[in-house]
Amino acid sequence: MPGPGAASPKGLGQQWLDPVLAKIVRETEASVGMVYLLPPGQDALRLVLVTGISGEIAAPWARVSLSDPIPVADAVRERRLVWVGSQEEIAHRYPRVGLVLPYDFVLAASPVATSDTALGGLVLLWPGFHSPELSAQEREAVRECSTRIASGLERAGDYGRLAPDGARPRVLVQPRGRVPGPAEAMAGAEFIDRLPGGSCSLDLEGRITFITATGADLVGGSPSELVGSLPWEALPWLDDPVFEDRYRAAAVSGRSTSFTALRPPDRWLAFRLYPDASGISVRITPVSADHVVGLPKAERPPPRTVPSRAATLYHLMHLAATLTEAVGVQDVVAQAADQLMPVFGAQALALMTAEEGRLRIRGFRGYDPELMARFDGAPLSSDTPAVKVLNTGVPNFFATFAELRQAYPPAVLQDNMGAWAFLPLIASGDSIGSLLLAYDRPHTFAPAERTILVSLAGLIAQAVDRARLYDAEHQLAQSLQGALLPHTLPGVPGLEVAARYLPAVSHMAIGGDFYDLIRLDDTTAAVTIGDVQGHNVNAAALMGQVRTAVHATAGAPPEEVLARTNRLLTDLNPGLFTSCLYAHLDLARRRAHLATAGHPPPLLRHPDGRTQVLDLTPGLLLGIDPGAAYVSAEIPVPPGTLLALYTDGLVETPGVDLDESTADLMEQLSQARGQDMETLADTLVRYAKQSAPRIDDIALLLINAQ
Repeated sequence: MPGPGAASPKGLGQQWLDPVLAKIVRETEASVGMVYLLPPGQDALRLVLVTGISGEIAAPWARVSLSDPIPVADAVRERRLVWVGSQEEIAHRYPRVGLVLPYDFVLAASPVATSDTALGGLVLLWPGFHSPELSAQEREAVRECSTRIASGLERAGDYGRLAPDGARPRVLVQPRGRVPGPAEAMAGAEFIDRLPGGSCSLDLEGRITFITATGADLVGGSPSELVGSLPWEALPWLDDPVFEDRYRAAAVSGRSTSFTALRPPDRWLAFRLYPDASGISVRITPVSADHVVGLPKAERPPPRTVPSRAATLYHLMHLAATLTEAVGVQDVVAQAADQLMPVFGAQALALMTAEEGRLRIRGFRGYDPELMARFDGAPLSSDTPAVKVLNTGVPNFFATFAELRQAYPPAVLQDNMGAWAFLPLIASGDSIGSLLLAYDRPHTFAPAERTILVSLAGLIAQAVDRARLYDAEHQLAQSLQGALLPHTLPGVPGLEVAARYLPAVSHMAIGGDFYDLIRLDDTTAAVTIGDVQGHNVNAAALMGQVRTAVHATAGAPPEEVLARTNRLLTDLNPGLFTSCLYAHLDLARRRAHLATAGHPPPLLRHPDGRTQVLDLTPGLLLGIDPGAAYVSAEIPVPPGTLLALYTDGLVETPGVDLDESTADLMEQLSQARGQDMETLADTLVRYAKQSAPRIDDIALLLINAQ
């Protein structure tokens, strides 16, 4: 193999890596080995060589970004050996790996680097029965192998060519120790034929390379038909993902595994898989139906409560997709409950986070609110499973109440459940809370199920972390907006007014919509309404600045009020634009002057009930051009005249023409004669909400001249 002083591997392609990887796998008795390269100037590792598993299994890990939460990425980025010594630790530290590969293995990842340059990474997997720690000899072997690969890459010159973009990793099949002669091979075949049941052999890809006549008869095929095929494709009754999942479990973990399947109509077969670095040997034996059905309950094969790999990945994608849309912790709780409870057969869920030294229940499903209220606010020093999981970051599973009571003697059964899973919520390396899943009867948590649950909890934790930031900003913005919008409108002699503000959706109680009524003197007043782009703290803050600017210039002609406010906003350069309508009311002369900066035109209901859309000259939105000019219009406002000012959320509906929606609102206003302003405001908002789902906030200001 290449080493210090060896001939340069330049021009030999990847083949010089084969004996290097084969040697480390052989010396450490690893079940899987992988070599990654980091092409110069790039930030993603490429898997170029793998042994012990198929290319298909390795495919999801063929390209790993240095920022990905993957062991090899951590090893290369931090220039250190990463050791993950248990299945639960994998699920805990690397949820993505634990979810996609929920099998019993341990893992080491080592950087391949020179003194100043990262060149790639080396990954080794061992069966789960490996010691929880690497031995000194194994560590030295890993270090030596990493050094030899780095030395070989340096001599290879442009080693980036060994990892072309999009290329699948090459699979190295380990040669067997010796090849038997013809006589020995015949004796071996006779030995296998004499064994009860059937036998077959699978390659690393899962394809049948050999099957005895008895084995073929048991599964309902012939050797000539089955050799070269994938069992779950050649045999329709094995199309359940459990077979492929067990094959993957054996290949990845390096441990024997088994399952029982029913060959229709009534033939039960037991399969036992024995893996090594070259493939998997399978023993097939018939099992009587009486044996399967008649087993005592404790000895029966348990019903499969863990979703198959394919189903797991589906639910992962579904959960991940829905969590990206969650904008608050309550949304996260709802999505987690919708996804986890039916998939894993749980009857209750609770999500808790740490706040000011106490464990707060942020949401739940399936539990009585009074019970949750009793547990809410438990000190983080209390001796309870949820608090311990939060403090330690280690999951706890209790198949029965007896197990829970043994671990926590003071425990009292209060929720009438039979089994519990307490899962840590860990985001960015910090424990932020715990997730509880409860079952109404005893429930055995298989290792694969534990791994999947811990991994999913990791995804939920990241969503909770994001949602808490949103909730904090949301609360700040809501408080800011509440402080900036008028709590009450001033009384103006000769005017009857009403105002409404509604967010677009229940979880979005903030926005940039605003309105105001400004009393100037006994016979004059100003009214304004506007809409700042956005739904966040910035929009709420800018809304306050616009209102302040309007107040500062109120009393001037409307075109001057808008022009001055526009110049202020362009000077501030907030990156947000604002629509605004301003009206000056002269109640002594019964006249109104109005100007608009890109805002929807108001509706005018005449004393006789006739209603129209005011045709105002639209000006440019505020905050775009400091030199923008605005034009005002004058209208009469005799007693009984009503002005309806609104933001576009009241009339804008996806797929509906805006003129049509405005005409419908005008019709509602015309038909509502005789209603006082408060009742009329409720009528218009209720109509808007019922006519179609609204995508924007609603602000409404009604002014009736008396």
